[in-house]
Parts: sequence; structure tokens; C-alpha cells
Amino acid sequence: MSAMHIRQDDPTAGHVAPLLEHHLRELQEVMAEHAFALDASGLSVPSVTFWTAWNGEMLAGFGALKELDARRGEVKSMRAAPSARGTGVGRALLAHIVEQARARGYDCLYLETGTAQLHVPAISLYRSAGFISCEAFADYEPSPHNQFMRLDLVS
Repeated sequence: MSAMHIRQDDPTAGHVAPLLEHHLRELQEVMAEHAFALDASGLSVPSVTFWTAWNGEMLAGFGALKELDARRGEVKSMRAAPSARGTGVGRALLAHIVEQARARGYDCLYLETGTAQLHVPAISLYRSAGFISCEAFADYEPSPHNQFMRLDLVS
């Protein structure tokens, strides 16, 4: 298998649409009104940077970083393509996002994720990267369907 590469990309691009639609549909089915995933227009705002990960010519996944303020960011829209699950794409994207957050000088990186079985692999990935549970942040409201995590970037 060829090496994975990550590039900044356009969330409205045709090559992104099928996986983004799958991501949004799956979250909507599991979480209903508690799904806060961004669609292509939400991922296109200036405060969000969007990346795709590729195995050769195959889209393996995507992820994004939203600026909350000058010191804090939020991991958004982490998704591995179904065909790329278990290939390390999630870990590679998360490492890239953390590296970008550090380069921006952020003190802390936050994320919101679900509590359903669907989210278990992502949660274990986040914990292995050092994320810990925290209170709701930004405009999120706590619910039984959501959990919040943060990674302190200053040691």
C-alpha cells in the first residue's frame, strides 16, 4: 500500500461529497438532533480548515480544525472512509490536526463526540492521543448523547 498523504482541501469538492454525505447521514440516524456535524458549507467558513487523507488515489478520510478563539481550537468532522477503517487514517489525521493546533499556538484543543457504539473507536483514538473528558464548551449543551473532550497543548 502506498503511503498516506494529507492535504488541505475543499469540503465542497466532488471527491469529498459521497463520504461527507455518508458521515452526516450515519450521525443523523444515530444522534438525531444531537448530531452537530458540519455540512460542506459549515466546513467552508473561514474559521475552519479542512483536510483530506489519501491512500494513493483513494480518499481515506477527512478531518477539520475550527478556531474557537486565538488560544483554543476544536477538532471537527473526523471520519475514515469505510474502506480505510483500521488503516491508521484516523490516527494520522488527528496527529496532523494536533500538530496544526500547536503550530497556531493554541493552548487547548477540544472536541465533541457521541456516546453511541458507533463512536467507540473514535473515543479510544482520542483517549490514546491524550484527550480527557471535560465539560461542554463553546455553544454546546450537555446531553446523554454527547460527550466532550480536551487535550492540553501546553506542558
